[in-house]
Amino acid sequence: MPHVLVIDDDEQYLCLLKALLNREGYEVLAARDGKQGLEICEGTHVDLAISDIVMPEMEGLEVIMELKKRFSGVKIIAISGGGRNHPGDYLNLATGFGANSTLTKPFSGEELLATVKELVG
Repeated sequence: MPHVLVIDDDEQYLCLLKALLNREGYEVLAARDGKQGLEICEGTHVDLAISDIVMPEMEGLEVIMELKKRFSGVKIIAISGGGRNHPGDYLNLATGFGANSTLTKPFSGEELLATVKELVG
């Protein structure tokens, strides 16, 4: 089963996504910020990264750029509730930086699972 990394500074989203993906049989790793997420990728094979955009320490756009540069085979789903701006602004940028797909918070479990299955089976 594919290995999925979830990166989000919102503890509730992190736990929710991890539980949902685990229940579907995915091997899930979790990181509370972009730096921690990249460190996990250094030591573990990751097939898919799901990254929030608005985070402290390292913004999701930076994470996407680094993942694409250092781990080119990793598929990426960018997620955002938008912060102060409309989430579409950040998510459009995320696609430009290499995200394979985007989801606007809040999204349903079905939406997430359909997107994950489309990218990594």
